[in-house]
Amino acid sequence: MSDPKHEPLWSIDRVSAYLGIPKWTLYGWRQNNYGPPASRMGRHLRYDPADVIAWKEQQKAPVEQRDPQ
Repeated sequence: MSDPKHEPLWSIDRVSAYLGIPKWTLYGWRQNNYGPPASRMGRHLRYDPADVIAWKEQQKAPVEQRDPQ
């Protein structure tokens, strides 16, 4: 029986689809210590959906207010 509070971990394919980027970009980011945090499960990377969503929200650029002159 699964705990309804915990969503299953996402695969790299799921994260790639969610972010709209190639999975090879995620692999590259991971090598450069960038991108959403992932855990290695044997040969596979797994992502906590909450971490991916939080990371995506942090990437939003702040809207710069322009001084009308």
